[in-house]
Amino acid sequence: MVCSDCPRLCGVDRAKQHGFCRMGELPVVARAALHYWEEPPISGSSGSGAVFFSGCNMQCVYCQNREISRGGKGKEVTVDRLREIYGELIAQGAHNINLVTGSHFVRPIAQSLSPALPVPVVWNCGGYERLESLRLLDGKVQIYLPDLKYADNALAVKYSSAPGYFETATAAVREMFRQVGPYKTDEDGLLKSGVVLRHLLLPGCLDNTKKVIDWVSSNFAPGDILFSFMSQYTPNGAYSADELGRRLTQEEYDEAADYLFAAGIEDGFMQELSSAKEEYVPPFDLTGV
Repeated sequence: MVCSDCPRLCGVDRAKQHGFCRMGELPVVARAALHYWEEPPISGSSGSGAVFFSGCNMQCVYCQNREISRGGKGKEVTVDRLREIYGELIAQGAHNINLVTGSHFVRPIAQSLSPALPVPVVWNCGGYERLESLRLLDGKVQIYLPDLKYADNALAVKYSSAPGYFETATAAVREMFRQVGPYKTDEDGLLKSGVVLRHLLLPGCLDNTKKVIDWVSSNFAPGDILFSFMSQYTPNGAYSADELGRRLTQEEYDEAADYLFAAGIEDGFMQELSSAKEEYVPPFDLTGV
């Protein structure tokens, strides 16, 4: 069967060859472990059960997980083994099952989520999603955790090789919200369902961030979604030809934060500038696979 799982519509038979994502049909997992570095209502006190998939349908030059997103490091697993991994993480006390960058494996993942798990499922993605693929997850995923990286499509092509990103990602976010509705938390403040929309402030790209904020404030009312403003950008040495070769300045951070507050977005999270550390990247050593 030719692949049409992501917006690229590669059309390759992944049983015989790899598409843009560099992966075959079966999921490839690089790590499955409790993870404490997501937003507080996702990580909680016991951790999120994060399953890191190898490969990606984007090619961000600043990717923190490039060892697996491009390098292909990981182990191929069956749908049955994937289901077992979820159970092992839940037995360790995971608040949820956090599927990290699984868009190119959406079909086997959807199979692995039936019957329903006893904890919420988090779909953690870059936002470059195909609506038809998201609909395979309807009723199976309770929490959507997408990025909205770009409102500027020129930047999306330049830094992530993702043409038409803004229109694609905003349509995807609307579909996610349609599926799960306004966010809900339990008595302990843990997220039960909803959309947490992430945006990473990039150096030299303030106008892009402001346009993302404008879209969010224009399309969602208070109480609809949670907005996660991230400032953890760290140059990775893989790309240093222009503004991405440096860290954010305090002035950039302050201007973006002021714009966010003026937009009236109150539901969400905001990283301090000091959050820009490489220690947030876990070891992709096949733990739990």
